[in-house]
Amino acid sequence: MNAPDVLLDNLRLIPGMESGSKRLVILMSQLGDFDSLEYAQALVPALPRLQQAGIQLLAIGIGDEAGAERFCQFTGFPRANLKVEAEPRLHRALGLYAGLQTPGGPWPGLLLMCAGIGSPGTLGEVFRGYTGDRSAPQRFDSPLFRLAGGDGFQRPFELATVRLRNMTEVLGKWRTYVPRDDFITQRGATFLLDADNSLLYEHRDAGMLGFSATMNRPLSFLDPYLN
Repeated sequence: MNAPDVLLDNLRLIPGMESGSKRLVILMSQLGDFDSLEYAQALVPALPRLQQAGIQLLAIGIGDEAGAERFCQFTGFPRANLKVEAEPRLHRALGLYAGLQTPGGPWPGLLLMCAGIGSPGTLGEVFRGYTGDRSAPQRFDSPLFRLAGGDGFQRPFELATVRLRNMTEVLGKWRTYVPRDDFITQRGATFLLDADNSLLYEHRDAGMLGFSATMNRPLSFLDPYLN
């Protein structure tokens, strides 16, 4: 099965993203969204392996140039691999989930999604951040977390600490990360394309904190192509 035509049409306009090599294309939500930050932070350590495997990387996020600069400075994501759009035109063209729509505008919808309404899996993922997860890798080499549970896996409160840091960063520079509130509920997607434009993998986000089908190891879908 080929990748969606509207996605291929957009990629043809971006140098290095034409057919002829494998491409990992990530449609991020708003740059200030938990999912965008966590996805970027997961990708940064994998960049050398992606390059070695010949997989071209492109992320397309909702925001502007100032937000992109700050996002990359904070997460370490390479600026050359991030494209920003003021409105989620490609997200809409691909039929991605726009999030819970409410009469009161985007904020009530966002708050309800944070509570798990119209956002399956969100509450479970929030709780996982506090309870820990022995199937996920540890995030900090800290004696405090070692005392809380040991080594070699995600300890209690470890992921919650990462998310708190991300939230503190975004709230302190909200209008840099989110120039407009209109699209704060918009969800993203992941597409892995082969050199001939066939679709190797696809994930469409169904809710907040759901940018991967395997949030404990969000890049596990890449394993067959990196090993």
